[in-house]
Order: sequence, then C-alpha cells, then structure tokens
Amino acid sequence: MKKITYLLFLLSIISCNDIKTKIDYSKAATTIYYNGDIVTMKGEKAEYVEAIAVKNGVIQKIGTKKEILKLQGDSTTIIDLNGKSLFPGLIDGHAHFFGFGPQASGANLLPLPDAGIKNINDLVNTLKDWATPENIELTGWIFGLGFDDSQLEEKRFPTKEDLDKVSTEHPVMAIHISAHFCVMNSKALEMIGISAGTPDPEGGIIRRMPNSKEPNGVLEELAAIPYMAKAVTATKPENLAKQMQAGLDMAKSYGYTTIQEGKAMQQHEIMAAFAEKGLFDIDVVSYIDYPSAKYMETEWNSKEYNNHYRIGGIKMTLDGSPQGRTAWRTEPYLLPPDGAPTDYKGYPAIPNDDDVADVYKMAYKNNWQILTHANGDAAADQMIKGLQAAEKEFGTKDLRNVLIHGQYIRPDQLDSLKQLNVIASLFPLHTFYWGDWHEQLIGEELGQKISPTRTALDKGLKLTIHTDAPVALPNLMRMVWTAVSRTSRSGKEIGPNERLTPYEAMKCITDWSAYQHWEDDKKGTLEEGKLADFVILSDNPLKVETDAIKDIQVLSTIKEGNVVFERK
Repeated sequence: MKKITYLLFLLSIISCNDIKTKIDYSKAATTIYYNGDIVTMKGEKAEYVEAIAVKNGVIQKIGTKKEILKLQGDSTTIIDLNGKSLFPGLIDGHAHFFGFGPQASGANLLPLPDAGIKNINDLVNTLKDWATPENIELTGWIFGLGFDDSQLEEKRFPTKEDLDKVSTEHPVMAIHISAHFCVMNSKALEMIGISAGTPDPEGGIIRRMPNSKEPNGVLEELAAIPYMAKAVTATKPENLAKQMQAGLDMAKSYGYTTIQEGKAMQQHEIMAAFAEKGLFDIDVVSYIDYPSAKYMETEWNSKEYNNHYRIGGIKMTLDGSPQGRTAWRTEPYLLPPDGAPTDYKGYPAIPNDDDVADVYKMAYKNNWQILTHANGDAAADQMIKGLQAAEKEFGTKDLRNVLIHGQYIRPDQLDSLKQLNVIASLFPLHTFYWGDWHEQLIGEELGQKISPTRTALDKGLKLTIHTDAPVALPNLMRMVWTAVSRTSRSGKEIGPNERLTPYEAMKCITDWSAYQHWEDDKKGTLEEGKLADFVILSDNPLKVETDAIKDIQVLSTIKEGNVVFERK
C-alpha cells in the first residue's frame, strides 16, 4: 500500500512538472476574462464564449475557460465577470465628439428624462444658476445646450427678450437640441454684428420680431452654426484641456472605445494638437466639413491612427433638422414654423445641385469617404443625383460613403442608395424623443416611417445607428432600446414594423459600425488578433426584457487591454 501511495505521489510530481513545461510563460496572457456572457458579435446570431485572453493590447485567444486559463502566468490579471456581460467596444455610427466637452461643461437644457427643463422659465433659471464667474470665464459666454421647443410648455423657441433675463452684461446662447438653431440675447447679437439690416445668409434664416426686421434672437442653420462653436469652446489652453477631458470622460462612461467627430472644421487642429500630446486614450476619427478640405492633405488623413487620432473622410450637409422643421422635403409640413407660409417645405443648405455634385466628384477623384447629412426626402434626392454624377465621371467606387440621419427617406431612395453602395446610418432615437412630434409635423402615416431601419436592412443596405451626440446624450444603451422598442415619450409605438432585434441593434454599434469606419479588420467583433477593445455591461441586452435595455449601465470600458473607465 505504501508502495502504491509513493508511486501516485511520484506520478503527481511528474504530471505537475509536465504541465509546467507545456506552458510558455513568454506567451502568458496579460489579462483573462471569464464567468460572464462574453458575446463575440460575429455572424448572424449571438455567439458566446467562456473566456477571453488579452496580450499586448490584442485578443490573444478565445475559447473555453479551461483552455484559456492555460495561458495564465505569474503576472496575468484574472477578471471574474461575476455574471456581467462583455461585448466588443462600442462605436457610434455618427456623433460630434468635439461637442461632448461643451455638453459636459455647459448648462444642461435638456427636457426629461435627460434633465428637467419643462418651460422657458426653467431654461432661464438654469442658465442663471450656471453663470458663475468661473463658468463664464470658460468661454466668455453664458451657454447651455439641449432645449427642445417641442417639449417646452410654451411650444415655442425662447427669444432674445427671454435670454436678456439671464444677463444683459454677458453674451448668452441657448443651443437647440438639434444643434441646428441657437438663441442669443441682445448682448450676443450686438457682439456678432447681427441687426435689422443684416440679411439672411444662404442656407440660414435670422428670425425677426413680428412686423419688423428686428432680430428676435433665434438663428437657424447657417445663420447659427458658425457662431455656436465659438460660444461653447474654451479659449484658454488650460480650460480647453479641461473641456476636452470632460468630453472624453463622458464618452468612455458610455462605453465608447472609438468616437467620431462628424463635422470638423478648425476643431481638427485642436484635436490634432491633443493627439500630438498623447492625451487621447480612445480612438477619435474626424470627418472634415468639405469647405475645410485642406486638412485632407495632411498626414492625419489616414486609415491608421496617430496617437489615437485620424481623419476618416469628409462631410457634407444638405439640409437641416426635421424636428426643427428645416429638413428639406418634397411635400409641405403640416405644421409650418411661426411666420412660414402654408406651403413651407424646409430648405436646402446648398441650393445648387451642381455645387453638390462637385463635392461628390472631389471625393471620388481623391478616393475620400464622404458622409452626407440628409434628413428630408428632397435632400436625399439631391444626394442621389450628386452621387450618380460622380459615378458617371469617375466610375463605380466602394468608398463606404454614408447617409447620415435619413429621417424622411423614402423606400425608393433606399433602393437607389443600395445601388450606389451607400451605408445607411439612421437615427432611431427620434422615435422616442420626437416620434409624437413628427406625427404632428408630417402626419401619422409618414410619421410611422421615420428612421426606417428594418426596411433598410431588408433592402440589403449596410446599416448603423447613431446618437448624433451632443444632440442627445451619448447613451448607447438608450439608443439600442429605441431601435428595438420604437416607443415614443407618450408610450406610443412608432413604426413597429421598423424594429430591430437586440442583436441587430448591437451589431449596428459594434461590427457594422467598425465596417463603416474601415476598421472591421481590427474592431467590432471578438476575434483573435483584433484589438482588445471591450465594454462590460451590467446586463446582457440580448437577454433582458426590452424595456430593461435602456437601464443597462456601462461598468467598465477597456481600450487595447487598458481600463479607461470604471464605474465606482
């Protein structure tokens, strides 16, 4: 018996030594994750793995817990997910990263559920409360973002007279939730030189007092956009750094590992300077507003990141905001803006079709990806004609061009975009925030067809979805919920036939969005050799009840193996 026991002991020593010789410790994982729902996002249905190993910022191996734990070395960090869910890092189909800092640092003028602005008095008081000397010193302006006239009790825009109650000494700006309008007080209008004698710019409108040419403070589209960035962007380097960091922290708290700046002008120079200093710890990809195409000739225009920053292509805006009624339609709005004629259809940002076609030709000539903002169907018609003109001259090219928003896109236009190899990045958050409002603007039948995600998929288009933050908070789980539920603020179903499954909605912000950004070889799915960009969620959006998706929290954001955000 003693002999047998000794032999067993000897065999156990040999066995342990044999296991040790099989482990190459130079190949030991940096980090191993296990004991949760690890979803690869590969393929047409959910695929789960037991464990995942990371080494040197990339995915080393995925598989069973048993085989992955064989990669454990002396310095390997073992992360027990405790039943939480791990997905690829999240990639918004379209957002404006440079606006995250002002959203995080300015007065929050959003309505419920994101803030509590119910009426113009709330808006005025919120701006007053925010206007401390320290906050005003940030940019020299008193500013806030996110007011929504469709949700204010007065059902109107505030005016300069309202904002004069905030201050007559300092310039005041309130930015509409669409980011296509702003309201200024009298001091601000005086500072920028807008008066009764100032004509409307092309692609914009200066709203006037009744029976007068006197500005009422409300500026639309290209009358507003050139001034908004100046009012909300910090001027001193130390304040700009603080503001940029606040935006970066906000993005990471919602699970972003790659974030888009969807319309960069001079903002590119600021972000490039930040990258040169090594201050980005997630990837930022910019799309340059086409009049600033000179930046496309710099080294930043690349499919490879330099210190987590690059330029991905150019951007063109063809119309405005549907909820703000500046989206360009082929049919009149049922409820035109104050002072507009009954046949009002919105208006183009670029009235001349040939000018639009020239921008597409520039993109095709240089092989630049181009993102096109088009909300109304008239704007979509202009987009299609422009792309067709470019293809006629330069031939068919797969540049992964993208339609941005497409709220009022028609089914026949989706067919045309499919033929043109255009990716549809749609905006289903509208179904919650403005679904009820759209039905008042364009009628119930058409209102049920906004953000036609299911139709786009069924027609074979590649699809992503987006927050357009800071238009809305960059809450990607709320966005997934809206794409799946299509429920409005009032609880009404908005186009239930256009719903996505939870898996499809998650594909839109992982795998398919990585493809849109020409990064599907490195991101979007959990596969060996891809970047270790992960998000850990409090629950699995593929398994919980639909209404619970919006309450899922990001617990941790991991970029190339490094934890860049952890919820405390």
